[in-house]
Amino acid sequence: MTDQPATLFNISTGSPDPIYRQLIEQVRRLVAAGMLAPGDTLPSVRDVAQALAVNPMTVSKAYNLLEMEGVLERIRGQGMQVARRRSRGKGEREALLRPSLERAAREGRELDLDDAAILELFKQVLKEVP
Repeated sequence: MTDQPATLFNISTGSPDPIYRQLIEQVRRLVAAGMLAPGDTLPSVRDVAQALAVNPMTVSKAYNLLEMEGVLERIRGQGMQVARRRSRGKGEREALLRPSLERAAREGRELDLDDAAILELFKQVLKEVP
């Protein structure tokens, strides 16, 4: 992987999600979107921790959990790589998107927007995003 850890990952310190969970979700999304392909090497734990100013154990925990899930595999002498396995199906990709949509729906309800307004706004956003 040629991307630097600072551009590959983005941590939100104000998020209720722990940092290791944010890293896990980002790796899952990058793999599902094909931005990380099977065999791509991830930045080292030390590089990610330094770039994001987080504890190396946090990054290590995320990588280890992703390895247990089969998303990543440890290659001796090379570090963590995206596992060489089948690509994710549509259902798996939709499952990755669902938590974001649930948060957006919850926020829409909290702002007292009706379903039609929320859907219309989402359609506008879809048109604007490349």
